Amino acid sequence: MKKPNISLRFGYLDEKNAHWRIKKPILTELLKGKRTWDSLSENDLEYYAKQKGVDMKLGLDIATLTHKKLVEKIVLISGDSDFVPAAKLARREGIKFVLDPMGQPIKEDLQEHIDWLKTTVNFPRK
Repeated sequence: MKKPNISLRFGYLDEKNAHWRIKKPILTELLKGKRTWDSLSENDLEYYAKQKGVDMKLGLDIATLTHKKLVEKIVLISGDSDFVPAAKLARREGIKFVLDPMGQPIKEDLQEHIDWLKTTVNFPRK
């Protein structure tokens, strides 16, 4: 289904460097001696693969939209500091730049180059 004014960019999975790994909390328990290696099960593992190519596509989109004056505001759902140059360019050209890092912390250099920080993720209270 197409939505107006929304773009979704997909990269590709870097399968060459993908691998199975022990989940971080389980690894911590192992290192602290709270678990033994022979207690591991398949549920303690996760498949890890990075998506590649998305940052460049989004950066080019931001630059194109900015230089062609096609938008007044860009909302980026990410927290990646790789977008600092794109955010800086957009703001320098008068585009409002909103960042939604989905509740994740962002680095100070990215915070410096956005107009608004908004998160749409509601975390359950403990």
